[in-house]
Amino acid sequence: MLMQKNKNSSLVYSTDHGKVCPGCGKPTAQCACGKPQGIPKNDGIVRIARQIRGRKGKGVSCVTGLPLSAEKLEALAKQLKQRCGAGGTVKDGVIEIQGDHRDLLALELKKLGYTVKLSGG
Repeated sequence: MLMQKNKNSSLVYSTDHGKVCPGCGKPTAQCACGKPQGIPKNDGIVRIARQIRGRKGKGVSCVTGLPLSAEKLEALAKQLKQRCGAGGTVKDGVIEIQGDHRDLLALELKKLGYTVKLSGG
């Protein structure tokens, strides 16, 4: 008996590859439809904010709006952390430096040719 393919159903899991992307039908490790392509677009202004929410009172300086790839963002974060003498990380395209170093970060990023704005309190 011949089975007809239903247009409303799709493969969700395969024992060969594991989970399958519903958009393109490829294994999730090889899926390209849900991943951001290249550098995120923004307005060209780098914003530096201080955040303490959800950090038990410890403040961090967050640098957003950098038009860089993930590798270049990591390298810039390393350079800024060394300049500030503090720890930090890169999360979702945002550089987080421990402590309130907004003025120093703004100065360093202006030296690198970015348009910088201090945002937040």
